[in-house]
This record gives sequence, C-alpha cells and structure tokens, in this order.
Amino acid sequence: MTTSSGHHAVVIGAGIAGLLAARALADAYEHVTIVERDALPAGDEPRRAVPQGRHVHALLPGGQDALERLLPGLAAELAAGGAVEYRALRDVRFSVAGHLLARGDAGRASLVASRPFVEGHVRRRVAALGNVELVDRCDVTGLVPSPGGAAVAGVRVRPRTGGAEHVMPADLVVAATGRGGRLSGWVEELGFGRPPTDRVDVELRYASRPLRLAPGAISDKLVLVGARPGLPRSMALFAQEDGRWLLTLGGYAPERPPLDPEEFDAYAATVAPPDVLAALRGAEPLGDIVPFRFPANVRHRWERLERLPGRLLPIGDAICAFNPVYGQGMSVAAREAVALSGCLATGDVRPERFLAAVRPVVDDAWQMATGADLAHAWVEGPRPAAVRVVGAYMRRLQAAAEHDPEVAAAFIRAVGMLDRPRALLRPAIAWRVLGPRRRRGAPAPGPAGRERALETPAPAGGPR
Repeated sequence: MTTSSGHHAVVIGAGIAGLLAARALADAYEHVTIVERDALPAGDEPRRAVPQGRHVHALLPGGQDALERLLPGLAAELAAGGAVEYRALRDVRFSVAGHLLARGDAGRASLVASRPFVEGHVRRRVAALGNVELVDRCDVTGLVPSPGGAAVAGVRVRPRTGGAEHVMPADLVVAATGRGGRLSGWVEELGFGRPPTDRVDVELRYASRPLRLAPGAISDKLVLVGARPGLPRSMALFAQEDGRWLLTLGGYAPERPPLDPEEFDAYAATVAPPDVLAALRGAEPLGDIVPFRFPANVRHRWERLERLPGRLLPIGDAICAFNPVYGQGMSVAAREAVALSGCLATGDVRPERFLAAVRPVVDDAWQMATGADLAHAWVEGPRPAAVRVVGAYMRRLQAAAEHDPEVAAAFIRAVGMLDRPRALLRPAIAWRVLGPRRRRGAPAPGPAGRERALETPAPAGGPR
C-alpha cells in the first residue's frame, strides 16, 4: 500500500485541479511542488495555458461546497472581492432544450465570477501554505520510473527560461495535465499501456465578449439559453466581478459564432430573449471577441488498465473532460480533490483506491453531460436502450419543469451537483413528471400564465 505521508509530492499543472490537489497534499507531505509551464500572473489575469478562461464559467453549488471544505472562508473572500451572489431559479433564467424552467428558489445561494478571478484567489491561498511551492515556466517532459519500474519516482523538468533538463524526485505525483493526453503517452512509455477512452464528439465552438450593461438593464444575474431542437445555438450571459458581464455564444457544428462585431451581434439576436437583446444592444464592449473550440467529451478509463503505475494519480481533465456548456469542470476538480483528501486521511493513495473514490463524481458528471449532448440530433454517438429511456424521461422532466417549481428545483440540484442524478427518479419527482396529470397532457402544478420570455424564433430559413 502506498501511504499518504512522505517528504515530497509533485503536482503537474497549476490550474484549479492542480492547485486543489496541492491543497489536499499539503496536509500529508512535508513539501509539495506545483510545476506549471505557464508564467503565473500575480493578479487575476487570463492565462495562455487556460484558453477557456476567457469564457463563462460556473462554480456549481456542489463545487463551491467542495472548495469551502478545502479552503475554508474562500466563498466569503470571493464575495468580498466582487463575486456576485445569486440564487438558482430566482436570479437565473435557464432555458434547457427549449423549456424555460419555472421560477422559484432551489434553496441556497451560490457565487458567480470569472475563471481568472476564482483561480487567482485559489492560487494565492494555496501559495500561502508554508509547505507548497509554485514553480512556473517549466515543462514536465516525462515521468521517472522507480527501480524495477512498478511505480513513478519523479518527473523530468525542463525550465523554459533556459537551463538543463533535470529530475525532480517525488514520493507521489499528481497529474493535472489537462485533456491533451500527455499523461496517457507518458504512462505508455513506462510500459503500462494507454488507457482506453470513451468519447462523445460534439464539435462545439463558442465566442465570448466582456461587456458593461446599463444599470438595471436586466434583473437576472445569469441567463442561459441552451440549444434546442432545430437551433443548435446557445448563449450565456453572466454577471462578473467589478460590475462587468460576459456574453458567450455557442454553436454546434457546422455552426460557428462569428468574430466580427456586427455578425456577432446578429448571431446573438437569433438566440437572446427580447429584453436581453435590448440590454446587449445598449451595452459597452470591454474587449475583443475571443473564440474557443471543444471537440469532444473524453473520459480516460484509467481503472481499465491491466496495471497502473504506483505513486501516480491523474486528476481533473486528465481523467475526464466534459462539454464546458454544462459548467462542470471546476466543480468536478474540487470534488476530486476532496476525495484525494479522504484517501490521504486513510493513508491509502494507491491509484486504484483514488480512482474508486472519484468514480461516483465522474460517473454522475459524465452521465449528465453526455446524456444532454446525445439528446441533440446533431450529436453523433451510440444511443443504447438505456440512454434512450433516460433521454425520454429527461425530456418529460424538462417539460414538467416549465410549470412545476419542485421539478425545476430538483433538476437544478442535480445539475448543480448537490444531488446525484438518480435523485431525479425519486417517486415524488417521477410522479410529478409521469403521473396521471402529465399523461393527460395537463400542465404540472405551478403558477399559470407565466411569461415565456425565452421563446425566441429561429432565424429566417432555419439554422445555418
């Protein structure tokens, strides 16, 4: 058994997953080194190594809870620094697959802010720990095997500022290497093979622009309009720190949100609700339009390797990268770091033990993301009977959530990682979705005559 105490642990990558892994490791190792290829900013600026950081991010309630366990007081610090507090369904307008969720209150407050803002605060908290060192502008070029080759004994590091490549010994290596697949290649080089992968291609592209809206232009703090049948486009408008807003427009292939300002505005007009569109037309642009491409959900099935190298743990996107439309990345990484902390507390950080501990978190997020993607006709992929049955139920549930605040709140709690997806099958919820009133086609219980402000027509001639 690999024990959770030692002299030195190395974390590859200083994104959210790597930083939070280092926070967990700091309780069990004398010294923790985070190796990052990027130049780390002192403030909250976007980083080149995190291109998605310029687009809207969600810190889901379950992820915020995990962050608070790892870094107590962080939520208050974020709020004091300008993060915006909101309550789901009360301050959030959310249209999913063409269904505008009923207003209500999902029962708790959460925070929204930009990715660089959240990451900057986490980075400063972790760097302030006495036994954590951040080493930036260094490439990790590979793993160092232990004598006999059954485990990892360190990493090879090459400074980007000059100097020779050298070995950094480690009693444990945590790889927050992102979704690029570098870790799979390194493990294969050590003779353990490459983990099989599950993949659902989505070919999503989006573009974002920071804005300043006129005071009181809209009452909501987040507006999300998901793709719907016949219109593979989406938009998200999120309040940010410092009174700013961030608008992200998305499109599934062959859609591609334009980068020309006039065309960008015209694209927004095909998705945005009328009042939001009016607010956008009166907004002040605060920066350029920035693109991003996400090709596929990818899950590396490390647990299916015949052998795993000891003293090596993948985390974050190195395990699973989800469609960012669903805002799961930071929250899954935080919950994986909490699971790592639990393994460290028991003294068992074997890869098999850690992967078993994070599997429920990854399973749930994968089910929600890929299930939502495969509900779209334009997303290719296998749809076995179980997927089709769950998809049909979710369509009924989302339709019921238009009128039933209780169903809407249950859906939001599952999406927000406060409840597991299976909670949506509880008898009390299933009855409201599938019961006699629903079978007769009557609306589910809830306020009648609510304004459907998110019903916007498709562009002339249908989607491009």
